[in-house]
Amino acid sequence: MSKRTKFIELKKIFKTLLGENGCLWDRKQTHLSLLPYLREECEEFIQAVNTKRYDNMKEELGDILLQVMFHSQLASKEGKFDIEDVIDYLIKKLKRRHPHVFGKLKVNSPEEIVENWQRIKEKEKNKR
Repeated sequence: MSKRTKFIELKKIFKTLLGENGCLWDRKQTHLSLLPYLREECEEFIQAVNTKRYDNMKEELGDILLQVMFHSQLASKEGKFDIEDVIDYLIKKLKRRHPHVFGKLKVNSPEEIVENWQRIKEKEKNKR
């Protein structure tokens, strides 16, 4: 199974879980009710990184992805956004914030990259 096919299957699974004949527990969840699970999964990933347990890191990243997919499907059902919108936003953000890679900006150090990232981030916040 290709990676693209796996992603499509994952999207279908969440659509089914939150659909009319899906999981009763999943269907009653909200963005707010899921926050403790997102926090827990992030904390477990941090612990796996700190202990250098790569199998645990892989598992916890999967659990974080579960949360991202869950929230995206909830938002999709509400007509707000879907996982493709999340991915599209991330792609645009990464390109904007890496002008030294995707543009013509010249940098001389990792510290300069971080400073530039923060400058771009602040400019984006001010536009909102």
